[in-house]
Amino acid sequence: MKDAKTQLTAIILAALIAFGFGLGGGVAGIYLLQNGYITLPQAKVESTSAADGSLGFTAPAPGSSQQIITVSENSTIAEAIAEKVLPSVVGISTTYAQADGYSGLGGLGNFWNWGFGYGPQTYESTAIGTGVIVDSRGYILTNSHVINDGEYTSILVNLYDGSDVEGTVLWNDSTLDLAVVKIDRTDLIAAELGDSDQLKIGSYAAAIGNPLGLEFERSMSQGIISGKERVIEVGTASSSTTMEGLLQTDATINSGNSGGPLLNSRGEVIGINTAKASDGEGMGFAIPINVAKPIVEQIIQTGRFERAYIGISGGALEETSYASQDLIDHFGTDKGIYVSNVSEGGGAEAAGIQEGDIIIRLNGTTVNTMNKLNSLLVRFLPGDSVTLTVLRKGETLEIDVTLTNGMIFDTQKN
Repeated sequence: MKDAKTQLTAIILAALIAFGFGLGGGVAGIYLLQNGYITLPQAKVESTSAADGSLGFTAPAPGSSQQIITVSENSTIAEAIAEKVLPSVVGISTTYAQADGYSGLGGLGNFWNWGFGYGPQTYESTAIGTGVIVDSRGYILTNSHVINDGEYTSILVNLYDGSDVEGTVLWNDSTLDLAVVKIDRTDLIAAELGDSDQLKIGSYAAAIGNPLGLEFERSMSQGIISGKERVIEVGTASSSTTMEGLLQTDATINSGNSGGPLLNSRGEVIGINTAKASDGEGMGFAIPINVAKPIVEQIIQTGRFERAYIGISGGALEETSYASQDLIDHFGTDKGIYVSNVSEGGGAEAAGIQEGDIIIRLNGTTVNTMNKLNSLLVRFLPGDSVTLTVLRKGETLEIDVTLTNGMIFDTQKN
């Protein structure tokens, strides 16, 4: 019995000693790590010859390269991303004419001007935003609101080397909030575009931009993808636009970050930062890069973007003033696009789309607003065919429509 007790005591002592060494080693390891005596394997940037070019899907421009982030002991992932992408991020200063909404005298200035025949006064205003180089030959992707929706007197692009170059807007769309600016340079470092369709909740995300102006140029923040397919209202109380399908991130986004890249852990652009929640913290929003890819590719290849149209005018049921139940009772749904007009000679007319139809899906993807419909259609060319799911007098129809071009486009037409 005594031998058994002795053996049991020895086993317990051995376990306690092993635990003590393990705990002590763990504490020691934490101490050494925190005080810089040891480092963990992290990341670095390596350059290789590009297999697919500056856009990630077209032939490379001469001298371009693709950088691959791999693990090293010398830098963090964020540092490696910054090293890779910062040369591709630009500042955009847009000067435009703005009507004077206040002229002093307690707000009576405009009345005074009108009364004496001077009319409204205008002055030059400048807004600061961000852009990202998507081709070494001077093509820059940004937000439409950064370049004042194409209404500008001058655009100045600030490059990583400190130089300022005049820019020209090649294309913009206020409903998508995207624009392409061109500068006269051919030696630029283009960012690599990723695949926003592959993102998951919790995926790494980093934002680079010029928050609050060029004094804080090329600031970087990091976080995760907090949500997908977000719907927000942007604009003023009198004039707002619904934006759908956005990425949500807790990477810090402020005024001036607009137009800058949202990046994954490989330093690929996965979104274009566009807005932040005004009444919440850590809620920024970006346009998925897959919306912009076909636009950028076509502009670089042909010099312009030829939009494909269905050939309808309409509006979202959910944006009407009618109660949800009233819409369901009348249309069979409270979500979808009400077709108010079918354009003569368009693809919709040829396919048999009728006024009063409710479009609820395009190629199987739900479309609740015109903005969502437009963001899906940019992936197609005139002549392509799409399948619309339509509600008509209680019946669900699948209608193939051949897309056309040349339609007048605004927020209520396609």
